[in-house]
Amino acid sequence: MTEKIENRGRVTIPTDVDVVPETLELLARFGADAIRDCDGTDYPEALKAVDAKVYSTYYTTRKDNAWAKANPDEVQQCYIMTGFYMAKEEPLKIPLMKGISNELLMVNTRDDRKRWWEVMDRSLGTPVSVEEWEYEEENGCVILKEPVPWHEYTVSFLAYLIWDPVHMYNAVVNDWQGVEHQITFDVRQPKTHAHTLSRLRRFVEEHPYVDVIRYTTFFHQFTLIFDELKREKYVDWYGYSASVSPYILEKFEKEAGYPFRPEYIIDQGYYNNQYREPSREYKDFMAFQRREVAAFVKEIVDLTHELGKEAMMFLGDHWIGTEPFMEEFRNTGVDAVVGSVGNGSTLRLISDISGVKYTEGRFLPYFFPDTFREGGDPVKEAKENWVTARRAILRKPIDRIGYGGYLKLACQFPEFIEYVESVCREFRELYENIQGTEGYCQKKVAVLNCWGKMRSWGCHMVHHALYQKQNYSYAGVIEALSGAPFEVVFLSFDDIRENPACLEDVDVLLNVGDGDTAHTGGAVWEDAAVSSALRRFIYEGGGFIGVGEPSGHQYQGHFIQLAQALGVEKETGYTLGYDKYNWEEHRDHFILEDCPGEVDFGEGKKNMYALEGAKILVQREKEVQMAVNEYGKGRCVYLSGLPYSFENSRILYRAVLWSSHSEGQLTQWFSDNYNVDVHAYVKNGKFCVVNNTYEPQSTVVYKGDGESFLLDLQAGEIRWYGV
Repeated sequence: MTEKIENRGRVTIPTDVDVVPETLELLARFGADAIRDCDGTDYPEALKAVDAKVYSTYYTTRKDNAWAKANPDEVQQCYIMTGFYMAKEEPLKIPLMKGISNELLMVNTRDDRKRWWEVMDRSLGTPVSVEEWEYEEENGCVILKEPVPWHEYTVSFLAYLIWDPVHMYNAVVNDWQGVEHQITFDVRQPKTHAHTLSRLRRFVEEHPYVDVIRYTTFFHQFTLIFDELKREKYVDWYGYSASVSPYILEKFEKEAGYPFRPEYIIDQGYYNNQYREPSREYKDFMAFQRREVAAFVKEIVDLTHELGKEAMMFLGDHWIGTEPFMEEFRNTGVDAVVGSVGNGSTLRLISDISGVKYTEGRFLPYFFPDTFREGGDPVKEAKENWVTARRAILRKPIDRIGYGGYLKLACQFPEFIEYVESVCREFRELYENIQGTEGYCQKKVAVLNCWGKMRSWGCHMVHHALYQKQNYSYAGVIEALSGAPFEVVFLSFDDIRENPACLEDVDVLLNVGDGDTAHTGGAVWEDAAVSSALRRFIYEGGGFIGVGEPSGHQYQGHFIQLAQALGVEKETGYTLGYDKYNWEEHRDHFILEDCPGEVDFGEGKKNMYALEGAKILVQREKEVQMAVNEYGKGRCVYLSGLPYSFENSRILYRAVLWSSHSEGQLTQWFSDNYNVDVHAYVKNGKFCVVNNTYEPQSTVVYKGDGESFLLDLQAGEIRWYGV
């Protein structure tokens, strides 16, 4: 019943000066209505009058080396910690830049080192008095004259970012030769603040053909450090360590009412990554940065509007302080957000943003030589990217899609061009069918961690859908949720502490991750107000799904703090003297009915055992991988891990229904083949059935009233019906 869909619009493509004919051809083939430049490209003169919206990538913090060199005191800075150095009986020398690219960073010797640096005795966990160390600039070392023998020491210091990390990344990946290193400058400092506004005004005046200023992004780069060999040394997409300077920190001290310490950022060398429980000071600093950044972003956006242009934010580079799910961002007036789409989670990270006129997803692969080369297979990557993102689009669509990189490379792969052409058509079809309504939701589920809405959909995320061995079994849960028929929200433990009533309309809580991390809560479980509220939620009928080491924190005789509710505990060596007798498997459970074979738990968990009364669904060599338990009126499900797959998505779907006492709702808008999804848009009077694979699939489709029909679908096919 698909209505006739306009075969143009909602697509953005890149261009360059040497691909004008190709750009015009793909404008027609893709039905694109917008053109953009990219880092390392220029917009062609011949396309300035083209019938399409023009995006211009704009960098507030770089591409003006003359200014950066003339104002070295306002170059952006980053906090860095050295490696660990053990003292002996003689003076200890600690080299600051060992293991760090000197093309990227330069030690800040301009500002007061004794105030802004910190030498830490890591054996004691305390700072060393400033009288006990000196800096030798000629050899780049901090000297401790009388260290305590056999203690370990580190130095936390400020360094200038003399090469923008993203520019460096692009230069390394694309093997740019002879390119001047772009220096980052701190647009929040007084001179550069004023310069930034006048520079923007001048840019708009000189580029009248530009319709959308695509800010990449605004001010502060996430943490991205390279070593001497130009390899990534440390990356944290959420990292705040590059949003510091004495100017900023003095303002923070005045607002916070207490002195700043480098350790608030350095955090023992962990840099407050997303797995660390955030300290009060770190949360204060983030909130301060968001307020400061949002205020200046509004200045820039207001000027953009005054000059007759739209303001678009790229959710990627220099985005720290503009977290789009926080209240501060909604006050900026930004017109649109665009971000890279690596999977369903990254799609929802963009599409769930409220308060903007439209959202746009930059699909993979980027037109870079790492994929578009001899032996590369961009079609395979594009197919995987599309079917994965499509699940999330069908739950909450973005308004536009697009691609980035070097068009010349993509044009060398005609099969890729043909496939993208089909993706563009299909996206417009999806959007037109879905717009103005939300998909049918079975339940409301809440992901519970220390971050809450601040990092919605970003739990366990390594940007662009990359993963680590230790987190993919958790990221899979979030990915499964991105395309599931649930209303998904993200709650923090602070939310529950401040307002336990926030749980009242939640059907199922999820707590996912390793113990003693921000994702499971760590020491927050020592707060009886929080733990009591959660036990009450479950006992009075709520559902709870724990993955990995949910509520894991050694305290008062438990490691799993919700052990009595979940029915599982972890053997940490403290309870070896207690015999464990509950090892019988019960595979004939509602949750496993679609998965008769072996379940993929990813890395799984060692040493988990079941308490009396819990029902084990899967155990391996007397280690529980999946279990269920009744707790009062509530139900709990334990999973040791859940990497993303269609089969595992079905397990999670069934777990949500079972834990919320809703098994009877299974066959509402449902496919009995887990490779096929059903999405209903009741208000629009439509539903669709989608094959998520590139193989033909057969399935029984159940409508909302329980009526069913048999359907055969071609590879990747989506079929629309009236309700």
